[in-house]
Amino acid sequence: MEGNEQSVSVNGFISKIQRYSTKDGPGLRSTVFAVGCTLRCQWCSNPELTGEAAKILYHAGRCVRCGACVEASGGTIRSGVGGCVIDREACMNLDECADACYYDAYEKLGMTVSAEELATMLLRDKVFYDQSGGGVTYSGGESALQADFFLDVTKRLKPEGVHVALDTAGNLPWEQISPLIEAVDLVLYDLKTLDSALHERYTGADNRLILENARKIADMGKVITVRLILVPGVNDTEEEIGGRLEFARNLGKTVKADILKYHRLGAGKYISLGLDEPMKDTPECPDETAEYAVALAAKMGLTATIGG
Repeated sequence: MEGNEQSVSVNGFISKIQRYSTKDGPGLRSTVFAVGCTLRCQWCSNPELTGEAAKILYHAGRCVRCGACVEASGGTIRSGVGGCVIDREACMNLDECADACYYDAYEKLGMTVSAEELATMLLRDKVFYDQSGGGVTYSGGESALQADFFLDVTKRLKPEGVHVALDTAGNLPWEQISPLIEAVDLVLYDLKTLDSALHERYTGADNRLILENARKIADMGKVITVRLILVPGVNDTEEEIGGRLEFARNLGKTVKADILKYHRLGAGKYISLGLDEPMKDTPECPDETAEYAVALAAKMGLTATIGG
Protein backbone atom coordinates (compact mmCIF):
# COMPACT_ATOMS: atom_id res chain seq x y z
CA MET A 1 0.00 0.00 0.00
CA GLU A 2 1.25 3.43 -0.84
CA GLY A 3 0.85 6.96 0.40
CA ASN A 4 -1.80 7.65 3.02
CA GLU A 5 -3.54 4.33 2.24
CA GLN A 6 -1.17 2.59 4.65
CA SER A 7 -2.40 4.70 7.58
CA VAL A 8 -6.08 3.93 6.97
CA SER A 9 -6.97 0.53 8.38
CA VAL A 10 -10.37 -1.11 7.97
CA ASN A 11 -11.82 -2.94 10.99
CA GLY A 12 -13.12 -6.49 10.87
CA PHE A 13 -14.86 -8.95 13.19
CA ILE A 14 -13.20 -12.34 13.61
CA SER A 15 -13.49 -15.30 15.93
CA LYS A 16 -9.95 -16.67 16.05
CA ILE A 17 -6.74 -17.42 14.18
CA GLN A 18 -5.88 -21.09 13.84
CA ARG A 19 -2.15 -21.43 13.32
CA TYR A 20 -0.24 -24.31 11.69
CA SER A 21 -3.33 -25.44 9.76
CA THR A 22 -2.80 -28.03 7.00
CA LYS A 23 -6.43 -28.24 5.82
CA ASP A 24 -7.00 -24.86 4.18
CA GLY A 25 -4.57 -24.69 1.30
CA PRO A 26 -0.95 -25.65 0.62
CA GLY A 27 1.70 -25.81 3.33
CA LEU A 28 1.37 -24.59 6.90
CA ARG A 29 -1.21 -21.83 7.14
CA SER A 30 -2.76 -19.38 9.55
CA THR A 31 -6.52 -19.60 9.06
CA VAL A 32 -8.57 -16.56 10.06
CA PHE A 33 -12.16 -17.42 11.00
CA ALA A 34 -14.51 -14.53 10.27
CA VAL A 35 -17.83 -14.06 12.07
CA GLY A 36 -20.97 -13.91 9.92
CA CYS A 37 -22.38 -16.06 7.11
CA THR A 38 -24.92 -15.72 4.30
CA LEU A 39 -25.99 -19.37 4.58
CA ARG A 40 -27.41 -21.53 7.35
CA CYS A 41 -26.13 -24.97 6.41
CA GLN A 42 -27.78 -27.61 8.54
CA TRP A 43 -24.50 -29.57 8.71
CA CYS A 44 -22.44 -26.55 9.77
CA SER A 45 -19.58 -27.46 12.11
CA ASN A 46 -18.96 -23.82 13.11
CA PRO A 47 -22.29 -22.55 14.49
CA GLU A 48 -20.42 -20.00 16.58
CA LEU A 49 -19.59 -18.11 13.38
CA THR A 50 -23.16 -17.51 12.23
CA GLY A 51 -24.89 -14.20 12.95
CA GLU A 52 -23.06 -10.94 13.49
CA ALA A 53 -22.51 -10.93 17.25
CA ALA A 54 -19.91 -12.46 19.53
CA LYS A 55 -20.87 -15.81 20.99
CA ILE A 56 -20.55 -17.18 24.51
CA LEU A 57 -19.99 -20.91 24.85
CA TYR A 58 -20.54 -22.76 28.13
CA HIS A 59 -18.29 -25.79 28.76
CA ALA A 60 -19.88 -27.99 31.41
CA GLY A 61 -16.72 -30.07 31.73
CA ARG A 62 -14.85 -27.08 33.18
CA CYS A 63 -17.63 -26.08 35.58
CA VAL A 64 -17.22 -26.84 39.32
CA ARG A 65 -20.72 -25.57 40.26
CA CYS A 66 -19.32 -22.71 42.34
CA GLY A 67 -22.48 -20.68 41.80
CA ALA A 68 -20.76 -17.43 40.80
CA CYS A 69 -22.58 -17.18 37.45
CA VAL A 70 -25.86 -18.26 39.04
CA GLU A 71 -25.64 -15.41 41.52
CA ALA A 72 -24.71 -12.90 38.80
CA SER A 73 -27.58 -13.96 36.54
CA GLY A 74 -30.47 -12.90 38.71
CA GLY A 75 -32.21 -16.23 38.25
CA THR A 76 -31.69 -16.91 34.55
CA ILE A 77 -28.93 -19.44 35.24
CA ARG A 78 -29.42 -22.35 37.63
CA SER A 79 -27.19 -25.18 38.73
CA GLY A 80 -28.16 -28.61 37.42
CA VAL A 81 -26.91 -32.17 37.69
CA GLY A 82 -24.82 -31.94 34.52
CA GLY A 83 -23.74 -28.34 34.98
CA CYS A 84 -25.39 -24.95 34.73
CA VAL A 85 -28.67 -24.56 32.87
CA ILE A 86 -28.78 -21.22 31.03
CA ASP A 87 -31.97 -19.53 29.88
CA ARG A 88 -30.30 -17.71 26.99
CA GLU A 89 -33.47 -15.93 25.91
CA ALA A 90 -34.10 -14.48 29.37
CA CYS A 91 -30.50 -13.79 30.39
CA MET A 92 -29.71 -10.17 29.57
CA ASN A 93 -26.24 -10.09 31.15
CA LEU A 94 -24.58 -13.29 30.00
CA ASP A 95 -21.37 -11.34 29.42
CA GLU A 96 -21.24 -10.41 33.11
CA CYS A 97 -22.11 -13.95 34.16
CA ALA A 98 -19.27 -15.31 32.03
CA ASP A 99 -16.87 -12.80 33.57
CA ALA A 100 -17.95 -13.94 37.05
CA CYS A 101 -16.73 -17.50 36.40
CA TYR A 102 -13.43 -18.36 38.10
CA TYR A 103 -12.83 -21.57 36.16
CA ASP A 104 -13.09 -20.57 32.47
CA ALA A 105 -16.30 -22.53 32.00
CA TYR A 106 -17.44 -19.74 29.68
CA GLU A 107 -15.67 -18.90 26.44
CA LYS A 108 -16.22 -15.68 24.50
CA LEU A 109 -15.65 -15.80 20.76
CA GLY A 110 -15.59 -12.70 18.58
CA MET A 111 -13.30 -9.69 18.50
CA THR A 112 -12.87 -6.54 16.47
CA VAL A 113 -9.43 -6.04 14.93
CA SER A 114 -8.02 -3.62 12.40
CA ALA A 115 -6.50 -4.82 9.14
CA GLU A 116 -3.15 -3.50 10.31
CA GLU A 117 -3.37 -5.42 13.60
CA LEU A 118 -4.40 -8.65 11.91
CA ALA A 119 -1.69 -8.41 9.26
CA THR A 120 0.90 -7.85 11.99
CA MET A 121 -0.29 -10.95 13.85
CA LEU A 122 -0.25 -13.06 10.70
CA LEU A 123 3.22 -11.95 9.66
CA ARG A 124 4.65 -13.33 12.90
CA ASP A 125 4.37 -16.78 11.33
CA LYS A 126 5.92 -15.83 7.99
CA VAL A 127 8.94 -18.08 8.55
CA PHE A 128 6.61 -21.10 8.67
CA TYR A 129 4.83 -20.00 5.50
CA ASP A 130 8.15 -19.59 3.70
CA GLN A 131 9.56 -22.93 4.84
CA SER A 132 6.42 -24.95 4.02
CA GLY A 133 5.04 -23.18 0.97
CA GLY A 134 2.09 -22.08 3.09
CA GLY A 135 0.41 -18.79 3.86
CA VAL A 136 -2.82 -17.27 5.14
CA THR A 137 -6.40 -18.43 4.56
CA TYR A 138 -9.55 -16.39 5.21
CA SER A 139 -12.35 -18.69 6.32
CA GLY A 140 -15.53 -18.55 8.38
CA GLY A 141 -18.43 -18.26 8.43
CA GLU A 142 -18.19 -16.27 5.25
CA SER A 143 -15.08 -14.11 5.17
CA ALA A 144 -16.17 -12.43 1.91
CA LEU A 145 -18.96 -10.71 3.86
CA GLN A 146 -16.11 -8.50 5.09
CA ALA A 147 -14.49 -8.18 1.69
CA ASP A 148 -13.17 -4.65 2.24
CA PHE A 149 -11.52 -5.67 5.49
CA PHE A 150 -9.83 -8.76 4.08
CA LEU A 151 -8.78 -6.87 0.96
CA ASP A 152 -7.02 -4.38 3.23
CA VAL A 153 -5.32 -7.24 5.08
CA THR A 154 -4.27 -8.80 1.76
CA LYS A 155 -2.71 -5.55 0.55
CA ARG A 156 -0.58 -5.56 3.70
CA LEU A 157 0.46 -9.21 3.31
CA LYS A 158 1.26 -9.37 -0.40
CA PRO A 159 4.29 -7.00 -0.32
CA GLU A 160 5.78 -9.44 2.21
CA GLY A 161 5.38 -12.33 -0.24
CA VAL A 162 2.61 -14.12 1.67
CA HIS A 163 0.40 -16.57 -0.23
CA VAL A 164 -3.27 -15.78 0.47
CA ALA A 165 -6.30 -18.04 0.04
CA LEU A 166 -10.00 -17.21 0.33
CA ASP A 167 -12.50 -19.85 1.46
CA THR A 168 -15.97 -18.76 0.30
CA ALA A 169 -19.40 -20.06 -0.60
CA GLY A 170 -19.70 -17.26 -3.17
CA ASN A 171 -23.21 -16.27 -2.13
CA LEU A 172 -22.63 -12.53 -2.44
CA PRO A 173 -22.94 -9.92 -5.21
CA TRP A 174 -20.04 -10.10 -7.65
CA GLU A 175 -19.23 -6.41 -7.34
CA GLN A 176 -18.77 -6.89 -3.59
CA ILE A 177 -16.39 -9.83 -3.72
CA SER A 178 -14.53 -9.48 -7.04
CA PRO A 179 -11.79 -7.07 -5.82
CA LEU A 180 -10.90 -9.48 -2.99
CA ILE A 181 -10.94 -12.49 -5.31
CA GLU A 182 -8.68 -10.63 -7.75
CA ALA A 183 -6.20 -9.94 -4.93
CA VAL A 184 -5.85 -13.47 -3.49
CA ASP A 185 -3.79 -16.34 -4.91
CA LEU A 186 -6.19 -19.23 -4.35
CA VAL A 187 -9.96 -19.58 -4.02
CA LEU A 188 -11.41 -22.46 -1.99
CA TYR A 189 -14.96 -22.61 -3.31
CA ASP A 190 -17.75 -24.48 -1.51
CA LEU A 191 -20.14 -26.30 -3.82
CA LYS A 192 -22.78 -27.98 -1.70
CA THR A 193 -25.22 -29.20 -4.36
CA LEU A 194 -26.27 -28.37 -7.92
CA ASP A 195 -29.95 -28.83 -7.04
CA SER A 196 -31.32 -25.35 -6.30
CA ALA A 197 -34.31 -26.59 -4.28
CA LEU A 198 -32.12 -28.95 -2.26
CA HIS A 199 -29.62 -26.16 -1.69
CA GLU A 200 -32.34 -23.85 -0.38
CA ARG A 201 -33.78 -26.56 1.86
CA TYR A 202 -30.50 -27.29 3.59
CA THR A 203 -28.74 -23.89 3.49
CA GLY A 204 -31.57 -21.34 3.44
CA ALA A 205 -30.67 -19.95 -0.01
CA ASP A 206 -30.74 -21.15 -3.60
CA ASN A 207 -27.49 -21.62 -5.48
CA ARG A 208 -27.91 -19.56 -8.65
CA LEU A 209 -25.60 -16.76 -7.55
CA ILE A 210 -23.06 -19.29 -6.24
CA LEU A 211 -22.84 -21.12 -9.58
CA GLU A 212 -22.71 -17.84 -11.52
CA ASN A 213 -19.87 -16.49 -9.37
CA ALA A 214 -17.93 -19.76 -9.70
CA ARG A 215 -17.90 -19.32 -13.47
CA LYS A 216 -16.79 -15.69 -13.15
CA ILE A 217 -13.91 -16.67 -10.86
CA ALA A 218 -12.83 -19.30 -13.37
CA ASP A 219 -12.98 -16.73 -16.15
CA MET A 220 -10.46 -14.67 -14.15
CA GLY A 221 -8.02 -17.55 -14.50
CA LYS A 222 -7.84 -17.98 -10.73
CA VAL A 223 -6.51 -21.15 -9.16
CA ILE A 224 -9.58 -22.78 -7.62
CA THR A 225 -10.13 -25.72 -5.31
CA VAL A 226 -13.81 -26.67 -5.41
CA ARG A 227 -14.81 -28.13 -2.07
CA LEU A 228 -17.52 -30.79 -2.20
CA ILE A 229 -18.98 -31.86 1.12
CA LEU A 230 -20.65 -35.28 1.13
CA VAL A 231 -23.59 -35.53 3.52
CA PRO A 232 -25.27 -38.95 3.73
CA GLY A 233 -28.86 -38.84 2.55
CA VAL A 234 -28.53 -35.30 1.23
CA ASN A 235 -25.94 -34.90 -1.54
CA ASP A 236 -24.05 -38.20 -1.70
CA THR A 237 -25.83 -39.94 -4.58
CA GLU A 238 -23.83 -40.94 -7.66
CA GLU A 239 -25.80 -38.42 -9.72
CA GLU A 240 -25.17 -35.60 -7.27
CA ILE A 241 -21.46 -36.32 -6.85
CA GLY A 242 -20.98 -36.74 -10.59
CA GLY A 243 -22.82 -33.52 -11.38
CA ARG A 244 -20.73 -31.44 -9.03
CA LEU A 245 -17.48 -32.95 -10.24
CA GLU A 246 -18.49 -32.29 -13.83
CA PHE A 247 -19.31 -28.69 -12.97
CA ALA A 248 -15.89 -28.31 -11.35
CA ARG A 249 -14.12 -29.90 -14.33
CA ASN A 250 -15.85 -27.54 -16.74
CA LEU A 251 -14.52 -24.51 -14.85
CA GLY A 252 -11.12 -25.05 -16.46
CA LYS A 253 -7.63 -26.43 -16.05
CA THR A 254 -6.79 -24.35 -12.97
CA VAL A 255 -9.40 -26.24 -10.93
CA LYS A 256 -9.09 -29.25 -8.66
CA ALA A 257 -11.54 -30.79 -6.17
CA ASP A 258 -11.36 -31.33 -2.44
CA ILE A 259 -13.75 -33.99 -1.14
CA LEU A 260 -14.99 -33.25 2.38
CA LYS A 261 -16.64 -35.96 4.43
CA TYR A 262 -19.53 -34.85 6.64
CA HIS A 263 -18.62 -35.29 10.31
CA ARG A 264 -20.02 -34.33 13.69
CA LEU A 265 -16.90 -32.80 15.20
CA GLY A 266 -18.87 -29.61 15.83
CA ALA A 267 -21.54 -31.36 17.90
CA GLY A 268 -20.05 -30.11 21.16
CA LYS A 269 -20.29 -26.51 19.95
CA TYR A 270 -24.05 -26.78 19.58
CA ILE A 271 -24.29 -28.02 23.16
CA SER A 272 -22.00 -25.25 24.41
CA LEU A 273 -24.12 -22.64 22.62
CA GLY A 274 -27.39 -24.07 23.90
CA LEU A 275 -28.50 -24.91 20.34
CA ASP A 276 -30.12 -27.95 18.79
CA GLU A 277 -27.91 -29.71 16.27
CA PRO A 278 -30.05 -29.93 13.10
CA MET A 279 -28.46 -33.11 11.72
CA LYS A 280 -27.54 -34.96 14.89
CA ASP A 281 -29.16 -38.15 13.59
CA THR A 282 -27.26 -38.08 10.28
CA PRO A 283 -24.39 -40.59 10.11
CA GLU A 284 -20.91 -39.43 9.20
CA CYS A 285 -19.78 -39.89 5.61
CA PRO A 286 -18.08 -43.28 5.12
CA ASP A 287 -14.64 -43.50 3.58
CA GLU A 288 -16.02 -45.51 0.67
CA THR A 289 -18.18 -42.62 -0.55
CA ALA A 290 -15.27 -40.19 -0.51
CA GLU A 291 -13.03 -42.70 -2.27
CA TYR A 292 -15.70 -43.20 -4.93
CA ALA A 293 -15.77 -39.44 -5.54
CA VAL A 294 -11.99 -39.29 -5.93
CA ALA A 295 -11.98 -42.23 -8.36
CA LEU A 296 -14.81 -40.69 -10.40
CA ALA A 297 -12.95 -37.39 -10.58
CA ALA A 298 -9.86 -39.20 -11.89
CA LYS A 299 -11.95 -40.77 -14.67
CA MET A 300 -13.04 -37.26 -15.64
CA GLY A 301 -9.47 -36.00 -15.71
CA LEU A 302 -10.01 -33.89 -12.60
CA THR A 303 -7.52 -33.99 -9.73
CA ALA A 304 -9.30 -34.65 -6.42
CA THR A 305 -8.16 -35.34 -2.88
CA ILE A 306 -9.95 -36.13 0.37
CA GLY A 307 -9.72 -33.17 2.70
CA GLY A 308 -10.29 -32.69 6.42
